[in-house]
Amino acid sequence: MSLREILEKIVRSNERILLSDRNKDWEASALLENLSEPMLKRRAHMQPGLYIAEISEGGYLGTVLYKIKAKA
Repeated sequence: MSLREILEKIVRSNERILLSDRNKDWEASALLENLSEPMLKRRAHMQPGLYIAEISEGGYLGTVLYKIKAKA
């Protein structure tokens, strides 16, 4: 699954979450609008309630891209 597909799924489901990188908390819709096409095409995995992580070429979990936080 691509990062784009994960973000689109979050937007469609109206989940009340924020995605936190090292610098800022993001809405999924804002990431869809602002991330580059190569970033959106990255293979990724979402562990609900915890994180979205990149999938390495070998099929293993790689870098955590965003931590999932509940909206207040």
